[in-house]
Amino acid sequence: MNVDLITRDDLEKFKKELLEEIKRYQQYPRKKGEETRVWLKSYEVRKLLNISAGTLQNLRVNGTLPYNKIGGLMYYRYDDIQKLMDGVSNTK
Repeated sequence: MNVDLITRDDLEKFKKELLEEIKRYQQYPRKKGEETRVWLKSYEVRKLLNISAGTLQNLRVNGTLPYNKIGGLMYYRYDDIQKLMDGVSNTK
């Protein structure tokens, strides 16, 4: 039987790599020329669209804006938000 031990240093290295990977995928254009983030949190969507929490909830409930829930957080694809802003329906 082969046993591999994981040390605290191994876990710290993995944590740093994972956080860097997550940050790389969460970039969205805040200013012209910056990278695009794939997923946005609710507060970022509200700020981007200049809408209230209730309006965002209505967009979720009626299927206008698709989302993914991970734990207690809602995540929205930047592409879906862009389509919404361009006037394209995103109903499921």
